[in-house]
Amino acid sequence: MLAPMTNGLLRGDDGKTRCWWCGDLPDYVAYHDDEWGVPTTDDHRLFEKLVLEGFQSGLSWLTILRKRDAFRRGFAGFDPAKVARFGAKDIARLLQDAAIVRHRGKIESAINNAKRALALIEEKGSLAAHVWSFEPAATARPKKLTKQALVKLAQTPASHALAKDLKRRGWSFVGPTTVYAFMQAMGMVNDHLDGCHARARVDALRTHIMRR
Repeated sequence: MLAPMTNGLLRGDDGKTRCWWCGDLPDYVAYHDDEWGVPTTDDHRLFEKLVLEGFQSGLSWLTILRKRDAFRRGFAGFDPAKVARFGAKDIARLLQDAAIVRHRGKIESAINNAKRALALIEEKGSLAAHVWSFEPAATARPKKLTKQALVKLAQTPASHALAKDLKRRGWSFVGPTTVYAFMQAMGMVNDHLDGCHARARVDALRTHIMRR
């Protein structure tokens, strides 16, 4: 039984306080505790997160999370070099795969974005090096992150800048709201609420990560 707290925090049966959005669903709690906000520099995982945030548009993240293993199978582990070679047969295969979100536009976008990711890696050395260069300064963040403050951060100047850059490079399904969700998920910002048990751990990981 969850115990509601103030400022968007919940206390679970294990005594830990968490951000309100994960509720008490085991897969959501595990994602919140172990993955969301943890800084990521692996290009395959960054590409995966960008693609899946695009697929999430118009849906709940829980829907995508529960289909993620199927997405990984269908999209060759989100290796951009492999996805970039997908053709008409692969599109047809994915459109028949009921385990994923069968949206032609989003499937074709993932293939296009894989090609754009390869071009970016060729230019910058890695996808990580480029996206991390858009990390906002600490002074651009709220001093205290409450539920109300977090809701207002659906888009930020940094997410607008990164979305604009990616669109200029030919990426699709990368609007500023989608890009901000990506920035939260991959740890470019730590949006665990003040008082959430995961916030300090994520802050510590962000201190030591190599941003390239």
